[in-house]
Amino acid sequence: MGWFGKKRSKQADGTLDRASDNVDQRHLVEFINTRTGVEAYVEPKTTVTETTVMLIAHDGEWTRRRVAGPAGAFALGRKHNVPVYEVAKVGYPQRKRDYDARKKLEQQRRQ
Repeated sequence: MGWFGKKRSKQADGTLDRASDNVDQRHLVEFINTRTGVEAYVEPKTTVTETTVMLIAHDGEWTRRRVAGPAGAFALGRKHNVPVYEVAKVGYPQRKRDYDARKKLEQQRRQ
């Protein structure tokens, strides 16, 4: 046993994260169906997290969930007519950063 008790084991694919599940898929589909101008940005798998997709609406509101690899993200996009981009190639759109800045300012004003 290690210094901090039970050692966390990696999944068979080499990450410490859980895989995508139906709850993740339902959340993504609900976001797509309840927002306009949604685009998907695939975030690559790392040693800590599985592949994720960030959905960004027309106003910059966003959500992130796990997907079954890049193929899962592109399949989601095809099925729901949402454009899909690889964030490593194109980055995040300015509207997402603007949305985050607005939310941070609103939070500061409330405090």
